[in-house]
Amino acid sequence: MFLIEITYTRPIAEIEAKTAEHRAWLDEQIADGLLILTGPKVPRTGGFLIARGGKSLDEVTEIMKQDPFAVHGLADYRVVEFAAGRINPGLADFV
Repeated sequence: MFLIEITYTRPIAEIEAKTAEHRAWLDEQIADGLLILTGPKVPRTGGFLIARGGKSLDEVTEIMKQDPFAVHGLADYRVVEFAAGRINPGLADFV
């Protein structure tokens, strides 16, 4: 599994101008089965994504480069791979 931290590098007005594109991209990644959870940080200085396993760290990193926030130079990404040791039974299908 992967934890992806997004940190905005531009003013929030520039982020908001591309948020609809970013959310559409997130919807595609959810539909494709990669992303499990997404959401903004509080306060809104970026966001977090949780992605399922099955891909390499390099593959997930490359996919993140397709996010409109990345394409337009609005955010930095930190992709961390982790091995889930304890899993809520209700989430087992997503790991």
